[in-house]
Amino acid sequence: MSRTDGRKKNPRLVVFGNGTSFDGHLRFRESLCIQGKFRGTIESTGDLVVDKGAVVEADSITVGSLIVYGKVSAAVNAEDKIDMLPGAEVHGNLSASRLRIADGVLFEGMCSMTGVSKDVEIFSRPTEEIRAELQRINE
Repeated sequence: MSRTDGRKKNPRLVVFGNGTSFDGHLRFRESLCIQGKFRGTIESTGDLVVDKGAVVEADSITVGSLIVYGKVSAAVNAEDKIDMLPGAEVHGNLSASRLRIADGVLFEGMCSMTGVSKDVEIFSRPTEEIRAELQRINE
């Protein structure tokens, strides 16, 4: 089963498909997966997934969390985390509590970590645990 097939079955995840092109101000509460093209501003308390092949050019993105497989050009503020997965391209300054950058990612910008407790050791999680979590997200 591909990532996309699993996402379509999730009733709480809205998918902007491959041929979708959207310009403007986008607000949503649940989770959204962009597979096409978006230009504008994004505001959400939910999660945003920018799929492989998707292009997002935004003035700003404010979300609960962001997972990037495709291309994002924006200033991003994520309440929780930002995951950049292999093949992703991200251009812009980022602000998040947690940040993961996989091998093979192009990232240009600055990152500020917010809300991180002094007792949290963000680099102590085993790779297998991170992969399992990402696998669950993609199912």
